[in-house]
Amino acid sequence: MKRQKRVLAIHDISCVGRCSLTVALPIISASGAECSILPTSVLSTHTGGFEGFTFRDLSDEIKPITDHWKTLNFPIDAIYTGYLGSFAQIEMMKEIFADFRGENGLVCVDPVMGDNGRLYALFDEEFAKGMASLCGKADLIMPNLTEASYMTGLPYKESGYDEDYILAVLDALHGLGAEKVVLTGVSFAEGKLGAAASDGKNVSYLMNNLIEGYYHGTGDVFGSALVGALVNGFPLKEATRIAVDYTVACIRKTRDAQTEPRYGVCFEQVLPEYIDMLKS
Repeated sequence: MKRQKRVLAIHDISCVGRCSLTVALPIISASGAECSILPTSVLSTHTGGFEGFTFRDLSDEIKPITDHWKTLNFPIDAIYTGYLGSFAQIEMMKEIFADFRGENGLVCVDPVMGDNGRLYALFDEEFAKGMASLCGKADLIMPNLTEASYMTGLPYKESGYDEDYILAVLDALHGLGAEKVVLTGVSFAEGKLGAAASDGKNVSYLMNNLIEGYYHGTGDVFGSALVGALVNGFPLKEATRIAVDYTVACIRKTRDAQTEPRYGVCFEQVLPEYIDMLKS
């Protein structure tokens, strides 16, 4: 019997508002992999659309936790990082990659920093440079167009770009050091939105129907579904297709249920579809 795969998800915990670890843990678990977690911070809610939220940095807990793990000598098949709140945490992730990247292990970095052409309030261009250095230690990175622009120095284009622009962005992202890149938020035609997946040799565009509106946490849903598919042995193109289709299905379910978008998407009710995709 094959050993069950283990994924280490390193994200913050937003206690209300489906994103980060409250998304990664159930989706990766539904993929059939064991999902171990390392919280980087804990918030009462996520920061999008809520006021007065609480925030506790957990940086001081990371090294004691990982020091204990070193005594256990358990295998980790994939490491998946998301929101990091400081330069110190970026450097900690580099140490974790070095200490826990198993033989043939996969390191995936979602450089969560911004969207819609702007960095989030807590970040600046120096932080983007630090995140770019972390991406250089990864096997796979999954930035959106905003994050790609800040890490590579290429101009951000919200729309009206062509394939040559996307290829230039992908090439620059590979230049950071990652073998594989999945660039999210790509659109060449009205009403279509998806991702560009590149292994450094071949580029695939995986699109689905655009659903109007802004839905919090979809990047974490996408990233978690992608990692879950990859540890199940799907090639990059097929894994990205699964992640795109599952994310769109979650958004559609949320729209149809008229759930308030700031609480995240109704990914739980669509998990059976994700599991079926992985069985295909």
